[in-house]
Amino acid sequence: MRRAVPVVAATAGALALLLNFHTRPSVGGISAAPVSPLPSTTTAPPAPTTAPPSTGVPGAAGATAPPVTTTTAAPTRTIDGSTVSTDYGDVQVRVTFRGNTITDVQALKLPFDRSRSQRISADAGPILRSEALRAQSAHINAVSGASYTSAGYISSLQSAIDRSRA
Repeated sequence: MRRAVPVVAATAGALALLLNFHTRPSVGGISAAPVSPLPSTTTAPPAPTTAPPSTGVPGAAGATAPPVTTTTAAPTRTIDGSTVSTDYGDVQVRVTFRGNTITDVQALKLPFDRSRSQRISADAGPILRSEALRAQSAHINAVSGASYTSAGYISSLQSAIDRSRA
């Protein structure tokens, strides 16, 4: 009986520590739901090179390079998805397309009315964005622990994709 009290107290203390353990640092100062997009990078087409005059012998050094052809890039369009209401707040995304390629996804609205919703949105938003960019569609995996936010994000993303094709 003498050992039971310290063992129970130690177990309770260890359980309290375990329940307060956070796997990711909390993001402080979240005042709004929008998640800032990752910086986009653009690459310039390769600069044309000039070759020395041709010797007339195929494959010889100094042979002229084939003519460089340039293509015009598809126009960039930005389309807002529909606002989807979830049990924890509204979700809406803005999708940027170049042709039929998704080049960026920005969360315009994510649940933020509670501190827990803020943490979930701060964690799930970038993951959902990278999934959408990788998949190039709304067929993406939901984020564990953010089921409602994920479902709203996917639905808003799909509506933007549908609007881009109309």
